[in-house]
Amino acid sequence: MKTKLIIFLVAAALSASSCKHDEWFDRPSKNLITDEQLWNDPVLITSLLANYYNRLPWLHGVFNTGGMAEGDDAMWSGHRDQNWRNDFQYGDDYGRYWDYGLIRDISVALEGIEQFGGSLTAAQKQLFNAELRFIRASVYFEMVKRMGGVPLVTTQLIYDFSGNPEPLQMPRAKEHEVYDFIYSETEAIKDHLATNANSRTRANTVTALALQSRSMLYAASIAKYNNLMGAPISTPGGEVGIPASMAGDYYQKSLAASRAIMANSSYGLFNANPNKGENFYTMLNAKNNAEVIFAKDFQTGVKVHGFTYDNIIKGSTEDNESSSTLSPSLSFVESFDYLDGAVGTIRDRDQNGNYIVYANPADIFANKDGRLYGTVIYAGTTFKGRNTSIQAGVAVWQDGGYDLRTTARLGDSYAPDGGLWTGFDGPADNQQDVSNTGFYLRKMVSDASGASARGISASNWWPWYRMGEIYLNAAEAAFELGETGPATMYINTLRERAGFPANSISNLTMDIIRKERRTELAFEDHRFFDLKRWRTAHLVWNGEETDRNAVVYGLYPYRVVRPGHPTNGQYIYQRIRPTRFRRARLFRMANYYASIDQNVINNNPKIVRNPFN
Repeated sequence: MKTKLIIFLVAAALSASSCKHDEWFDRPSKNLITDEQLWNDPVLITSLLANYYNRLPWLHGVFNTGGMAEGDDAMWSGHRDQNWRNDFQYGDDYGRYWDYGLIRDISVALEGIEQFGGSLTAAQKQLFNAELRFIRASVYFEMVKRMGGVPLVTTQLIYDFSGNPEPLQMPRAKEHEVYDFIYSETEAIKDHLATNANSRTRANTVTALALQSRSMLYAASIAKYNNLMGAPISTPGGEVGIPASMAGDYYQKSLAASRAIMANSSYGLFNANPNKGENFYTMLNAKNNAEVIFAKDFQTGVKVHGFTYDNIIKGSTEDNESSSTLSPSLSFVESFDYLDGAVGTIRDRDQNGNYIVYANPADIFANKDGRLYGTVIYAGTTFKGRNTSIQAGVAVWQDGGYDLRTTARLGDSYAPDGGLWTGFDGPADNQQDVSNTGFYLRKMVSDASGASARGISASNWWPWYRMGEIYLNAAEAAFELGETGPATMYINTLRERAGFPANSISNLTMDIIRKERRTELAFEDHRFFDLKRWRTAHLVWNGEETDRNAVVYGLYPYRVVRPGHPTNGQYIYQRIRPTRFRRARLFRMANYYASIDQNVINNNPKIVRNPFN
């Protein structure tokens, strides 16, 4: 045994002495990727791009139910621990976004590909470069529309350890300079993205044009409407505020981009279903249709979201917790016109103030804009093939009037006549996980099996850009430029898709355009920013406790109990201010531009504060 051990040690020593030590230690790492490996591997770069696409900013993040309760036409009716959203005021930092971490990551990628990517083909380098610059332009757009002008950083800023950080301290650009940068970048890269023409989840030429269409419209609106205010919001250095003289050029650029998209035969308004309400709902759930230009996608078993778990109608939930978290407002429902052209005010009372009685729960919504059905679940409609049960209670006729009676137990029978008392879907005032307004959200709530169960969840996608918005952008820009004819045509085309007759609008106004945006783009993260750029947010969310837009109201259906009378078993509707909605929304002048974090200012004294902060 001793002899064998000696032989082994000698052999090991000879083997070690014969190795080239440098090679032995110089072996490729199994857990580190070098610059040469990363920036020459299209698969690794694509993976990195997926990370950056996933980090594209949105006000509250996509499918964010809580954010919609703060900045759109709905109240929070979910768990009580978040009822503060119904007692909500916009803070000075609301919407703050200052993401130079992502900007730096993009700069590292751009410079890495340029410096190390020798093995990539010229076409690959061009495409990756263009996609990275598109993401960077999108980040700057998100920053400028929330913060005003921000430092325009396009390369890595590297500290030299000299003890002097001043070379890294860049001042804010003027607000219009950031918009100009977005435009010049998208102009420079749009043709380089053509390789992605068939993709709806990676930027292509049309995606770049969509960013132009939206961002230039924002810039134009600020240039025009900020300067129409009694006291325009601005800073002396132009970090906030855009000269009015620039509005026309921005409108032209937005309109040109929109028209280029509409001329592309691969895109168009989704109009596959003759049922206009169903068509509008399906348009956002059916993937890879011509309506959607660019989307954040999800896939069952890979990446899912909980929006349907949060918002599915009470009686259709497949989980033992949560549902019905957003309750759309009555004023939103009334913003949808009737198809005969009448304004959308719900006809719940006659001219003498008496209740109007309807034979069926849905009759009060008859002949409404098809987008109402596609966006909201209201009494008398269906979801996932189930007849909804939306009934607040019974209206018992006695002493010459109605006595409105409810029960806290959903689905209970009313003993005197054995009929339904309060529906399985409510509504129920001051309750959680059931509608508090009489309305549920349908838009983007998936009807797929298991979508509302946490073990499966939903995989419908989030549309960043779609054709409905492009038509609205074109209409607004054309209208502002005095091209009333084309503007009217764009609006009428969109309304015809919603069920209106051809040429339903003959005298287009800015108010009509704004209402069309409210109904078409609800809950898609546009409302908050539209009101900001038009400088009307402080007027709409004015803090008035009686204002129908600052306060969320509801509309409750009641079954008439009046034995022997023709109206027995029919329905009346009662307007209500839900108990859980506690304070009217108040948007202040300080909210037009979010405050800049004090730590940012401490680190960079060249940063100018925003007005009112």
